[in-house]
Amino acid sequence: MKILSYNVNGIRAAMKKGFIEWLKKESPDILCIQEIKAEKEQIETLQFEYAGYLHQTWFSAGKKGYSGTAVLSKTQPDKVISGMGIERYDSEGRLIRADFGDITIINSYFPSGTTGDERQDFKMKYLYDFLEYLTNLKSERKKIIVSGDFNICHKPIDINHPQKHTKMSGFLPEEREWFDKIIGSGFVDSFRMFNDLPEQYSWWSYRQNSRQKNLGWRIDYHLVTENLKSSVHKASILSSVEHSDHCPVCVEIN
Repeated sequence: MKILSYNVNGIRAAMKKGFIEWLKKESPDILCIQEIKAEKEQIETLQFEYAGYLHQTWFSAGKKGYSGTAVLSKTQPDKVISGMGIERYDSEGRLIRADFGDITIINSYFPSGTTGDERQDFKMKYLYDFLEYLTNLKSERKKIIVSGDFNICHKPIDINHPQKHTKMSGFLPEEREWFDKIIGSGFVDSFRMFNDLPEQYSWWSYRQNSRQKNLGWRIDYHLVTENLKSSVHKASILSSVEHSDHCPVCVEIN
């Protein structure tokens, strides 16, 4: 099972940049998308069907051109639930759960706090409500993969010049402590199972030629429950793919 997670920063814009052609070549079994910024009716979903993704769940935000997630798969999931059951998050299209056999995939677009204190408070509430949601889910579903844009760099190795970013949303001590808690609750960062090198990033600002200089942040992850660790056979960052200010991240499960 090959799973890709990709914050496309607008699915319609990405499709104009060759997203479908790339998807056909990469051919994941499951694609988790964040920040679709569109309603389903605005998306040429037939193009995804022609690419082999007959099963599509699009979860748009109430606010037009904002946020939203999607899960596309070649095989039909056994169960799909859009939302966490909390209106203030679900109105922003933040989360989709999809069950495939005994594995549950959670696709989440975690909030950003970069626009000010109000959104940072919203982000922190989401983080802890998500952790409670995940804890409850684990009593029902034992094998879970959490995929998506977390908007957090977990460790100094995950961000360029960490000493410059300690007071910035995305690398705040309280955010990183939350990440420690989710790892401590029984999850593994799949990418770091295979790659412990620095300068491995999944997002770059559009400013100051950040991508060309590789001044990035690793904020996109696939976290897997420890009982799936032995089944993970590959995890990677596809940094050469450029339809967005993010790039896709991949995990492959036997």
